Amino acid sequence: MSTLNQMELQNLRHFIGEQENSYCKLTHYADTAVDPQIKQVLNKAAQDSLNSKQKLISFLN
Repeated sequence: MSTLNQMELQNLRHFIGEQENSYCKLTHYADTAVDPQIKQVLNKAAQDSLNSKQKLISFLN
């Protein structure tokens, strides 16, 4: 596997941060949602964000 240059690392950090931010917001929205269907959709979206973050982090290894 090739090494990442400085710009690629910066972009990767940015994407990881965006996914973390999305996860936190969606989790909060799900926690405050009253409708069970909305809560389920938000929890699924939060989990997808967390999975994306973890996949992006794997590129650093």
